[in-house]
Amino acid sequence: MITGLLVSSFVAVHAQKNNTSPTLNLKYEVQSADYKNTDQALSILQISRTDKKTLQPKGWSVFFNGRGMKVADEDASKAAIVHVNGDLFKLVAKGGSAAAVQTYRLVSDLPNNISDLPQGFYLVWDTAPAQGILFNKVSISSSVDRTKAELGFAEKAYVENALVKSRTLAQLSPVFPTPLEYKKGEGSFTISSGLTINADPMFAAEAAILAKTLSAATGTQISAQGASATGSRIVIAKDTMSSEEAYRMTITPKEIRISASGSAGAFYAVQSLKSMLPPGTLAKPEASIQLAAAEIYDKPRFGLRAFMLEVGRNFQPKSEVLKVLDLMAQYKLNFLHFHLNDDEGWRLEIPGLPELTEIGSKRGHTTNDRNNLLPSYGSGPKVNVNAGSGYYSRADYVEILKYAKQRHIKVIPEIETPGHARAAIKSMDARYDKYMKAGDRAKAEAYLLRDLQDQSKYRSVQGWDDNVIDVAVPSTYHFLEKVVDEMIAMYKDAGAELETIHFGGDEVPAGVWTKSPAAAKIVGQVAGVEHTDDLWTYYFGKVHELLKKRNLYLTGWEEIGLHKQLENGKRSMVVNPNFASENFHADVWNNTEGNEDLAYKLANAGYQVTLTNVSNLYFDLAATKSYEEPGQYWGGYVDMEKPFYFVPMDYYKTSKEDSRGEPVDPSIFKDKVRLNESAKKNIIGIQAPLWSETIRTPERLEYMLLPKLLSLSERAWAKDPEWATEPDASKSEKLYNEAWSDFVHVVGLRELPRLDHLSGGFHYRIPAPGLSVKDGHVAANVQIPGLTIRYTTDGSAVSSSSPQYTQPLAAKGTLKFAAFNQQGRAGATVTVKN
Repeated sequence: MITGLLVSSFVAVHAQKNNTSPTLNLKYEVQSADYKNTDQALSILQISRTDKKTLQPKGWSVFFNGRGMKVADEDASKAAIVHVNGDLFKLVAKGGSAAAVQTYRLVSDLPNNISDLPQGFYLVWDTAPAQGILFNKVSISSSVDRTKAELGFAEKAYVENALVKSRTLAQLSPVFPTPLEYKKGEGSFTISSGLTINADPMFAAEAAILAKTLSAATGTQISAQGASATGSRIVIAKDTMSSEEAYRMTITPKEIRISASGSAGAFYAVQSLKSMLPPGTLAKPEASIQLAAAEIYDKPRFGLRAFMLEVGRNFQPKSEVLKVLDLMAQYKLNFLHFHLNDDEGWRLEIPGLPELTEIGSKRGHTTNDRNNLLPSYGSGPKVNVNAGSGYYSRADYVEILKYAKQRHIKVIPEIETPGHARAAIKSMDARYDKYMKAGDRAKAEAYLLRDLQDQSKYRSVQGWDDNVIDVAVPSTYHFLEKVVDEMIAMYKDAGAELETIHFGGDEVPAGVWTKSPAAAKIVGQVAGVEHTDDLWTYYFGKVHELLKKRNLYLTGWEEIGLHKQLENGKRSMVVNPNFASENFHADVWNNTEGNEDLAYKLANAGYQVTLTNVSNLYFDLAATKSYEEPGQYWGGYVDMEKPFYFVPMDYYKTSKEDSRGEPVDPSIFKDKVRLNESAKKNIIGIQAPLWSETIRTPERLEYMLLPKLLSLSERAWAKDPEWATEPDASKSEKLYNEAWSDFVHVVGLRELPRLDHLSGGFHYRIPAPGLSVKDGHVAANVQIPGLTIRYTTDGSAVSSSSPQYTQPLAAKGTLKFAAFNQQGRAGATVTVKN
C-alpha cells in the first residue's frame, strides 16, 4: 500500500517536471449563497486525474477569467488566488497532500446570471510557465436553488404579457418600421410573372435589388427593365423630396409607383415593399402575391440610425458582419459603428504595422504579451481557436465597406483611445523590441504608445494596469496618423464615404500620466495644460486637428465633450465649452445615477449628440433578471420593450427602472437639465451598442441583438408616437398599451417568421413564458404573439413534441414550460412546482 502511493506520487512529480501532463479534469460548482451567514457564495473547485493517480498539491496554477474571488479561510494554506491582469486570475496551488482529487473552497459574490460564472480554465506547471494546458473536461455549474426567484420573474412577466391585446394581421400596418403616412386604398396589386420594373437610371441598383427580391419571392424571373406583358409594372422615378431618404409609394391594382429624390429614398421604398411581402415567401415562393393598395409617404425621424458592433473583446467573422448589414438594411438602419479595437484585441490589418494583427489580434497563454495577448473572457490558452483571436484583412474590410455602401449604410470605424488601448500598446511594444534587437532605434521608437520611463500606477474599470496610451509622447500621434491614413485609403478603394473616425475616449482611470516624464514636459509648459487632467483636452485637440486636416470630424464617447474642473475642492467632469462649436459628435451612453441629464447638457452646449443611453439601448445587457439570461447587468436590464418606450427628446418621461432593474423614483428628474427647444437639432440620432464580453459565437450575437433591434428601428425611424407626447398620464398609458400591442404582433406574426429565413436565418431570442399560479392552477402566456407554449408535468425537458398549452393546468408535480417558434426552436424553460 505504501509502495503504491510512493509510485503514484513519483509518477505525478515526474510528469510535472518533464511537462508530460497527466490528463486532468476540472469541476467548478457554486454550492451555496450564504457562506458563513454572509451574502457571499461558496464554490468548489476540483482538479482530478482521469487515471485516478495522485496529483501533487503544488507546482502548478489554474488560470481562469472571471470576477474577483478568494480562497476560503479553511483552505488558505492550500492555495491563493492572484490577479494577473484584466479579468485573468490564477489559483496558485501551494500546499496540502497529494491526492487523486485536489479540492478548493472559494468565496465570491453570488453570480447573478450564467454570464458571471468563471470561464477559460487552463493549467500551467511551474516548470513550464510559458505553456498553457487545456483540461480534458471542464464542468462549470451552480447548484444554488433559484426556483422561487425564477418563479417570481415569471409571474412578473405574466402580468406584463397580459396587457397585450389581441390583434389580427389585417389590423396591423403592413410596412415596418411604421411609415410617416399610410393610407389604405381600394383593391390590390398582383406580383407575378410578367411584371416588370422600370426605373430612372439613377435608381438602377435599387431596381436590381427589387427584381432579385421579387423573383425569389415568386419563383419566377422578374426583369428590372423592359415592357410589361401583363401591363403590371413597378416604376421608380425621380422626384423632389424633403430629404434624400424620403420616398413616396403609390400602390394601385395596375401599378406601384415609387418616387424619390435620392437613391437612399428609393432603397428605403424597396425595403418597405419587401416588408409587405408575406414572410413565408423567403422560404417558399408564391407564384402570385397580393399587395393591398395604399398611399405611403415616408422619411426617417433621425438621419443617424446606428448599431454598434464591438469585435475587440470577442471577434466575429466577416460572414457574420455581412449578415448584420443585411439585417440593418432590412430595418432601415444606416450607420454601422464598428468598434475595431479594445484592450483585448486589435481587429483590422494596417499595412506597415503588421504587429497590430500579428500580436494584437491573438489571445492565448503568455508570460510577456510578446507573441500574443493574454487570455480574456474565457478565450483560453490557445491562439486562433475561438473568438479570442481573429482580424479583418485589408481586403476583408474593403469588402465590408462595399457591401455596406450597396445597402446605404455608412461605416464609422472606432479606434479606441487613449484608454481601452492595451492591444495596440502591446503590439507596438513588440515592434519596439523587434527593431531594438535589429539595432534600429528610430524604427523601434517610431510608433511607441507609451513613455518607457512612466511609473504611473492605475487600474481601469476592467482591471487593467497597462491599457492607456501616453498622450504626451510624439510617437502616439505618428501612430494615429498612420492608422488614419491607411483607413482613408481603404475607404477610397471601396468607393465608400468616410466622414468621421470615432476615437473612443471613455473610461480612462485616475492616476494615468502622473509619473510620465513625457507628460511632465508638457504640464505647465504648454498653454492650457496646468494639470495632468488637462492632457485630456490637449489630446483631443490634437486628434481634432489631425482629422480636420484630412477633412474629417471627430466622433467619440461623451468624454470628448467633458473635462475635469475644480469644484468645491474636488475635480469633477463637466461640459467642456472649448470644443462645443468644433462639430464634435458625442455618443452619450451614461445616464446612470447622477448623470441622467448628461446627454441634454452636451446638446444644450452645442455638441452633436447621438443618444446611446445604457438604460434603454445597451443590447449586451441581459433581457431579464433570470439567472438563465446571458449578458451584463451593471446598467440594468434591456429587453425588447426598453428601446420601444425610449422617448429621445424627453427620456425622463418613460424612465421606469434604475440600473438595478428596480422601479425608478420620478422625483430624481425634478432638478435635472431639460433639453432646450433650440438644442433638439443637436440630437442627431440614436444608437444601440452590442459589447461583446459575453458574446463568443454568431448565435449568441444574434440572440442578444434580436428582437431588440426591431424596437431600435421603430424608434429611430418612426415619428414620436401619440403616447410620447400626450401630457395626461392615464391617457398616455392607454395609448402606449395599444401601440405596444400593435408592435409585438408585428414582431411575432410578421418579423420573427421573416427572420427565420432572412440571410439564412437569425438565432433571435425567444422569451420564456410568463406564469401565474393561483388556486392550484398554473396559467401561462408569452410576450410575443405567434409563439407556441409547450409543457411537461413530470419534470422532464420540454420539446417541440410536448403538449401545447391551451388553458390553465391543474396538474400536480414539477411543471415545465417553454415557448417555441415556427421552426420548433425553444426559448428558456420556466419551472414551477404545483
